[in-house]
Amino acid sequence: MKITVERGAFLKALSHVQSVVERRNTIPILSNVMIEAAKGRLKLTATDLDIEIVESLAADVLRNGAATAPAHMLYDIVRKLPEGAQVQAELLTAEGGRLAVSSGSVRFELACLPKEDFPQMAAGALPHKFRVAGDDLKRLIDKTRFAISTEETRFYLNGIYLHAAKDGTTRTMRAVATDGHRLARFELDLPDGASDMPGIIVPRKTVTELRRLLDDTEDAIDVSLSDTKIQFVSSGVELTSKLIDGTFPDYQRVIPSNNDKVLSLDSKEFSQSVDRVSTISADKTRAVKLNIGKDKVTLSVVNPDSGTATEELGATYAASPIEIGFNARYLLDITSQIEGKDVRFLLHDAGSPTLIEDTEDNRTLYVLMPMRV
Repeated sequence: MKITVERGAFLKALSHVQSVVERRNTIPILSNVMIEAAKGRLKLTATDLDIEIVESLAADVLRNGAATAPAHMLYDIVRKLPEGAQVQAELLTAEGGRLAVSSGSVRFELACLPKEDFPQMAAGALPHKFRVAGDDLKRLIDKTRFAISTEETRFYLNGIYLHAAKDGTTRTMRAVATDGHRLARFELDLPDGASDMPGIIVPRKTVTELRRLLDDTEDAIDVSLSDTKIQFVSSGVELTSKLIDGTFPDYQRVIPSNNDKVLSLDSKEFSQSVDRVSTISADKTRAVKLNIGKDKVTLSVVNPDSGTATEELGATYAASPIEIGFNARYLLDITSQIEGKDVRFLLHDAGSPTLIEDTEDNRTLYVLMPMRV
């Protein structure tokens, strides 16, 4: 194998594939990226056995062939080369499988592992196929992923639940994430071809990798899936992932329908106030108490070690007074996703889940469990 490739294009492709590779691997070949050169194209593949990412780019292929090289090291080498440089890569078979990478007067030789050892991840049959606009997929991820659980024991919460939903006559694609303390739900118009899709749980790492890829493309994303795998294809990049093998809980049960106390606040003012008063707590997870009365809210935090903080905000509220506590970090996570000027809280009592809505975005819904204060 012998190729010449433009540094910028090579770096972009390597940045996508190397991010899948774990820093520590018990299986040495999984630390490597597979490099295949043929017909004027360079194909890069990396996998952790749960996710596989394949990206192809144009290259000047002088000799067809394939090799594997340490993914993170190769990325760092190309990253440190001058902008606009041409990068040459050649497999030195005579020297026991080493990859020579050079540009101008700088030259590296990297130890390779046999390409035959590199695992191939078979996608299998993916019967459900549809297309989603890149911006819609970005919003879907951004509006929900902060609520994904990191608790490994409840593995079925370690991803975004994606399914076709029906509300009256309206069909939507619905994304839901929850960690048991908060829930985020986002809806899109149901894409053509998605009506029969099964409910699937896309793992957290896959969500992160997909979101990173979406930053580098304006194109629509072709999605194909089965009960066990999902594949995203766009602009020469192919991301294939296993799905979480578990049953997502019936999230509808925790979305309250009888919350009749309505509180409206300026979203930005409220977020800044929560951030200010929570400064006094040690770890931002301490409860912020909301004392809600007619057209005003008093936020307060008490830290036995360092003191107290209070702030009063104007609001729109006409129901009976209520005192309720929330995790400050969770409030900030939700308010950071509010795009409209106002945020609306629908409350029932101090011990029941609260609905939080963006007044200018009816596709998004949040549920937050209160804390005892």
